[in-house]
Amino acid sequence: MSDEIERLDLRSEDLVEERLEQMRQLVPEAFSEGGVDFDKLRLLLGDEVDEGDERYAFTWPGKADAIRQSQTTSHATLRPCIEKSRGRGGEDGSFDSDNVYIEGDNLEVLKLMQRAYHGRVKLVYIDPPYNTGSDFIYKDTFADTIEHYKEEANLSGQSNAKTDGRFHANWCSMMYPRLKLARELLSDDGIIIASIDESERTNLQLILNEVFGETNFAGEIIWKNSSKNDQAYISMQHEYLLVYVKDKGSNSGNWTEKKGGLEEIYSAFEGFHAKYGNDWKAIHKAALDWYNHFPPSSPVYASKHYSWMDERGVYFPADISGPNDGQYVYDVKHPVTGKPCKRPSRGWFCPQQEMERRVSEGLIHFGDDEKTVPNIKTYLKDTEQQSLPSILYKDGRVASKKLARMFGAKVFSNPKDDGVLSQLFKAMDVKSDDVVLDFFSGSATTGEAVERMNCSQRIAAKWILVQLPENLEDNLRTATGSNKKITANAIKYLRSHGKDPLLTELAEERLRLSGDEILGEISSDSGQLTLDGTSQSQPDIGFRVFRLDDSGIERPRDGQLLIDRRKPGRTDLDIIFEAMLRWGYELTYPVEEAKFAGYPCYSVAAGDLVCCMQPGLTTDALDAIAASQPRRVLMMDSAIDDTTKLNALAIFRRVEERTQQKIELRTV
Repeated sequence: MSDEIERLDLRSEDLVEERLEQMRQLVPEAFSEGGVDFDKLRLLLGDEVDEGDERYAFTWPGKADAIRQSQTTSHATLRPCIEKSRGRGGEDGSFDSDNVYIEGDNLEVLKLMQRAYHGRVKLVYIDPPYNTGSDFIYKDTFADTIEHYKEEANLSGQSNAKTDGRFHANWCSMMYPRLKLARELLSDDGIIIASIDESERTNLQLILNEVFGETNFAGEIIWKNSSKNDQAYISMQHEYLLVYVKDKGSNSGNWTEKKGGLEEIYSAFEGFHAKYGNDWKAIHKAALDWYNHFPPSSPVYASKHYSWMDERGVYFPADISGPNDGQYVYDVKHPVTGKPCKRPSRGWFCPQQEMERRVSEGLIHFGDDEKTVPNIKTYLKDTEQQSLPSILYKDGRVASKKLARMFGAKVFSNPKDDGVLSQLFKAMDVKSDDVVLDFFSGSATTGEAVERMNCSQRIAAKWILVQLPENLEDNLRTATGSNKKITANAIKYLRSHGKDPLLTELAEERLRLSGDEILGEISSDSGQLTLDGTSQSQPDIGFRVFRLDDSGIERPRDGQLLIDRRKPGRTDLDIIFEAMLRWGYELTYPVEEAKFAGYPCYSVAAGDLVCCMQPGLTTDALDAIAASQPRRVLMMDSAIDDTTKLNALAIFRRVEERTQQKIELRTV
């Protein structure tokens, strides 16, 4: 410990310096006193350096600035809004939830999250502006970012007009730094899913290829969510979900989901069995007729080959041939004619003893006579899981109707379907304590989707949503067609509930309504036990609200002496959460009031950080704090004088020497 108490660094994580340090560890000889020696670095990289005049590249006007935007640090902070928050059990004004809702510009927020959430996010889902010409597009700047953000929030009615000479460039410049920062937050086995339509689908994939690497492209899902037929040329009835992993070496991609329509299929076959008994051929014929009543897009129709049934259940006759032509020449006798059945062209799939066992146990499907090659019975109950398909059929109106019912009117334009997202998150193996992030959260569908997944899977994943507080009254002035009525409905709802006409207010209200609905569903099912004999536990349906703002700590100008650096109007919790972000504590760590030798403090993360905010800090209190062996201690300048500083240094130095445990002491 030095002879001076250092000041807390009020900047967000410097990702450039972090990468330089990683390079120093890998190739220290490429560094000189002036920085990176690029000539030496080229020599060290050998043949991997492309020095040709022509090369493939994806670029646009403003790309260099977009890259720099992802590298600059932020001096902003996130202020807790306890009065707008909700407890994990649904109590308004409580602040104990593990979910986080952040009101603010997502670029600044992603920078502020770097220390606390670096490598901690399992899945990122985003539904960014599609750049149709009427979408609001963030215009980033290197000027005072918080003042600019506040201006942006008040200009949300403005759009990225197609007449702009940099129409696509503006969109690419907005997306690039945000995706770059999002990748830093992902865990090694992390996944990103990005929804998009045809307007920017190609550009989005090129950006994702650059940020994540082409080799980490996991696939594309075509979401058939519309039946509109009113466009010239080809009517677009689908959107895209582009899926990338951070590192295929850490994520094997064994993503599966339950086949759709299973309950309908099982129910139908129970009816056939009740009607036809053990007349399996009659059941087969009835099943084929039943399947043909469904459109080809139906998940029920997709399982049409499961059209047979026996005492064990529904099955389909699968290929019985093996890879070893002629290896097994034994005869399989037909159970009715007693004659040898026709052999498959590649020979039997298993040795004679195994085949005889399967025949004796009724696991082989035979034709009417021996002239037909037998088949293996593959049962639906054993194959209910399937790999994620590349085509998804889901009516896009379902989510709109659901939210209209919850609010009493249609208040969101084209919200995403929480059921679809819940199934995707589940298939991609999101588990308890995993974090799901959505930094273009809009109607907050991702939050409800995670909560519903938690209920169905009985896990406790967490969500973080970020949204610019767009002014809906500004949007109303520029809205056209049905969007004008939808926006007017939203404003009317918020006004009637005493809330400001902001998109964030509407989204938070959606989370409250959906949370109440989830609690109601659990309550109605409380008398029913799950398959393992236990009752349904209550999920976390709350959220902590934070608002992006400038730092709560004044930065003195040259020669200026500030006795109290706390800005007017900032609370103890404002300063504590700012310190937590700078030190890398997650926003959901517990912050509790504590006393040391009668002096009031705050304990963060069960005493890992102790914050001394009030005047009157005594030597006895310092002794008591040191005895608790925190890892970090924060002291407001206004709480200590020069004598207290010297005492603190001496006390904590003695504890360090005795325990060999470093205590990080900082002031603000």
